[in-house]
Amino acid sequence: MALKKSSSTIVISASVTESGANTFTSSQVDLQLNPLDNEVFVVVGINLDPDAPDSVTGLSTTVNASLSSTARTTVGTIADSNVIGSARTQIICNGGMTPDGGIPFAREDPLVMPLDMEYLAIIATNDFFLNVEGLNNGNAKICRARVYGYRAKADASTYAALVQSELLSA
Repeated sequence: MALKKSSSTIVISASVTESGANTFTSSQVDLQLNPLDNEVFVVVGINLDPDAPDSVTGLSTTVNASLSSTARTTVGTIADSNVIGSARTQIICNGGMTPDGGIPFAREDPLVMPLDMEYLAIIATNDFFLNVEGLNNGNAKICRARVYGYRAKADASTYAALVQSELLSA
């Protein structure tokens, strides 16, 4: 793959707030890439920070979040080709009607990038999407993200293949 790094590491911060409790919400983050120069964004790391779910007596609650290269209608998981990373926080309750406090769990994929990998993903279109959705919460939830990467220029055939692959993964 012919990529030429054209910037130092860039850190992009973003957040998305559910439009209502337990409602899938997505926020588009513009990378301001220059498609005339075949510019892409090479993602080398991400950190997703979803809110903690509400503690609701007798119910398990969850906050799911993802960062995707194209728009989605669900949060998705890393099993989806356009999802670069995902995170989940949840409280698992025993299902009884007495408050048991629940057991909290947190998960983020990928936690670390293997040392032999050069990057997590390449975003060839002009933006990425931060997605969040809760389950059984009484309040709207927020996910904050930090994306680490750099700008690069691709040769024409590589750029065309990256754009087509990204758009077909939607």
